[in-house]
Amino acid sequence: MWEAYALRYASHERTVQANFLHPPDPHDAPMPMDFFIWLLRDGAGREIVVDTGFSADTADRRSRRLIRPVDEVLRGVGTEPDGVSDVILTHLHYDHAGNLGLFPRSRLHLQDREMAFATGRNMCFGCIRQAFEVEDVVAMVRAVHADRAVFHDGEGEVAPGVTLHRVGGHTDGLQMVRVDTARGPLVLAGDASHYYANMERENPFPIVFDLGAMAQGWRTARRLARGDESLIIPGHDPEVLRRFQPLEGSNGEVVCLHLPLV
Repeated sequence: MWEAYALRYASHERTVQANFLHPPDPHDAPMPMDFFIWLLRDGAGREIVVDTGFSADTADRRSRRLIRPVDEVLRGVGTEPDGVSDVILTHLHYDHAGNLGLFPRSRLHLQDREMAFATGRNMCFGCIRQAFEVEDVVAMVRAVHADRAVFHDGEGEVAPGVTLHRVGGHTDGLQMVRVDTARGPLVLAGDASHYYANMERENPFPIVFDLGAMAQGWRTARRLARGDESLIIPGHDPEVLRRFQPLEGSNGEVVCLHLPLV
């Protein structure tokens, strides 16, 4: 059994209109976005980080509010980035695949199709590549040549009780992470659903590469969670911090996904 934590490191003010493909009314109401990384711990001292966030430079360039740098967030819960054995990248967008230099000893787990997507012909179009940072993609290429990349094709296992599941949709190689916890099979949905409401209303976030794959991804998430939607964790919803118990001493910025809901 694993412990699973959501660690908030940044936020961004947005409206309802910006968060749905078909904006519901009132479309101009505030609907902020949080940015998380995720930490998994087993009972034997092993730690896995899911997604690596973005840097201060990227936050400035993209006008995002950085609450704390990712390395400080991890050290605040007792995790040294250079001691993490495995990093899972749900996909290579700027807010999920920055800061790779913080994890020099980690194996980096990614879907084959995501690497091909981020370095292939689709990046010739600004409307598709705008959510990628080229230096993050280059850092991943360097990791490949340093024998640190572990590629997966569809489903894969990182450790007993931690599995990967490609769903696509948001990007071609987006993957979810399923984690065995005391509460049940937790599903880190990544950006298959930015907010709880995207999946609940079947109204996706507007950055989408394959709409059909995104819709099928919601079914996959429910199947992986054995039908218990409380076990499905969206990628960016501030509601995550309100639904789960805070980690003691974190000022509410870290919550325990493996414990019963508040």
